[in-house]
Amino acid sequence: MSSADIIPFKVDIPKAEIDRLKRKLKDTRLPPKPIVPDAGDKYGPTYEWAETLFNAWHDYDWYEVQDKINAVPHFHTKIEDLNIHFVHARSSRADAIPLIMCHGWPGTFWEFSEVWTPLSNPSSDSDPAFHVVVPSLPGFCFSDWPPRSGWTLQDTARVFDQLMKRLGYSEYMMQGGDWSHWIGREMGSKYTDNCKLVHFNFAPSPLPEGVEYTQREKDVQARVDNWLEWHMGYAVCMRTRPHTIGFGFNDNPLAILTWVGEKYNEAAGPDNQRKPYWTRVILTTATLYYLTDCIMPSMLCYYENVRHENFASFAMEPKNRITIPFGYTSFYWDTEPSSKRAVERTGNLVYYKERNDGGHYAAIEDPAGIIEDVRELAAQEWKKAVGSK
Repeated sequence: MSSADIIPFKVDIPKAEIDRLKRKLKDTRLPPKPIVPDAGDKYGPTYEWAETLFNAWHDYDWYEVQDKINAVPHFHTKIEDLNIHFVHARSSRADAIPLIMCHGWPGTFWEFSEVWTPLSNPSSDSDPAFHVVVPSLPGFCFSDWPPRSGWTLQDTARVFDQLMKRLGYSEYMMQGGDWSHWIGREMGSKYTDNCKLVHFNFAPSPLPEGVEYTQREKDVQARVDNWLEWHMGYAVCMRTRPHTIGFGFNDNPLAILTWVGEKYNEAAGPDNQRKPYWTRVILTTATLYYLTDCIMPSMLCYYENVRHENFASFAMEPKNRITIPFGYTSFYWDTEPSSKRAVERTGNLVYYKERNDGGHYAAIEDPAGIIEDVRELAAQEWKKAVGSK
């Protein structure tokens, strides 16, 4: 495969599209009031949250963000008739480790915008350096939509393994959370000639039967039970009627904003939710979804893959056991944070850490934490992993 198959790409949204988005926002009416006077957050996000976010979008500067997006090299390449978009932040270091970092839903490649430069060019020569590859999943942003029904995350893992080899990386490390946990699990169980090390910030796993829960495990289980009972409506809709939602949402900025923004509101650490930058994170994600028409195909992750209540049992299936070394960071405010004695049942766990501040979107909530943990795992295991061929 020649370098001609790797095509440079620049994000360049026409001003007419941004002007149209602003006109649509200006012409959109919010509901006149909350659904009931004492709604609070019982029926979904608060009215005040949606109103504040919607008003902030009117003043959002897309081109400032676009300049930051284009500050790193972007490319397209075609694999299995799929045009895949990816960031490729190469290191200047000769000893850099190839690292693919993958997002989930409702994430995008931008979720890793705070980590790809520090990881590729660390300030200290004593820290590991990485050639960072961040693809957009099929159906997201600037990647093609899945080419057929039944396209699973295992299919995406196959394509992303080919992507890394096409870039000249015969051995690489993988990092991810949310749906990309299943991509990493596939790589770490089926593509072990090439994928040598994995780090997760999301790894649903069952505790051993009959054990007494620690206080952290009790707190987490209570939150998981609440999540499964009261917060799964979005997943049920997307795994059953993605066309219905897609038609209604595709050209409706407010629908995208609340649908996507609700998950950023619920699944992030509470301290992060209160910071001004979190509004910018949500608005950037909603804008990317709107400008690239990807809200509908992004839902296929839910339609084609394992259901939430089966996540842990799926990870326990022998065929999905990770045989290469892997690490896991348990973020307390994640939707389903696991503990060491649960995760180690699903594979060759060699690194475990607990962090109490961040949530589901670890790379953009706690970039320093993810950078530290990826570096520590790589320093501990990479040379041993590639030397074990």
